[in-house]
Amino acid sequence: MRFDLHKSIEILERTPFVIEAMIKGISDEWTKSNEGPETWSVYDIVGHLVHGEKTDWLTRMEIILSENANKKFIPFDRFAQVKESRGKSLSMLIEEFKTLRKKNIVKLRLKRIDSTELLKRGIHPEFGKVTLKQLLSTWVVHDLNHIAQISRVMAKQYKPEVGPWVEYLPILNK
Repeated sequence: MRFDLHKSIEILERTPFVIEAMIKGISDEWTKSNEGPETWSVYDIVGHLVHGEKTDWLTRMEIILSENANKKFIPFDRFAQVKESRGKSLSMLIEEFKTLRKKNIVKLRLKRIDSTELLKRGIHPEFGKVTLKQLLSTWVVHDLNHIAQISRVMAKQYKPEVGPWVEYLPILNK
C-alpha cells in the first residue's frame, strides 16, 4: 500500500478510540502489569502515546515544513511518560490522548500537505535525513504497533493459564 494522507488519518483518528474500547474500565491487573523487567504496561504505553502527541509527530512535521534552515529534530524521550504520567489515572491519560490527537488531526488537515511537501526532509538524530512522508507513515505504524503491543501485554497475563494452547497462540511467544 502506498502512503495516502487521507488513509493515514483514518487510522490516526481512530487509534484513541480503539485503545479506549480495549482498556477503559478494566481492572488494574490488565493495565498495570507488564511483560517482565524493563517492559511497559498498558498504562505506560498510553502515557508514551500522550507524550508523543505533545512532542513528536507534529513538532517534527513543523520542523520539516518550516522555512528554517535548521531541520534537526530534538531527540524524543521514549521514557518521558514515566515522569509525565505520575499521579494520573489511566482514564485521565486516555482522555488526554483523545484530546491531543483530535487537535493534532485538525492541525494536520489544516496544513493541506501536497506531494511536494511530502518529500521535504528533516534530520532525525539517529537516522539522518527523513522525509515528511516517512514521518507521517511512521506515525500511523507507531499507532498500530502500540495497539498490538497493548494486546500482547494483556495476552501475556494469561500465558500460564492457557496450558497446551500456548503452542497455537503466537502472541504469547513474542
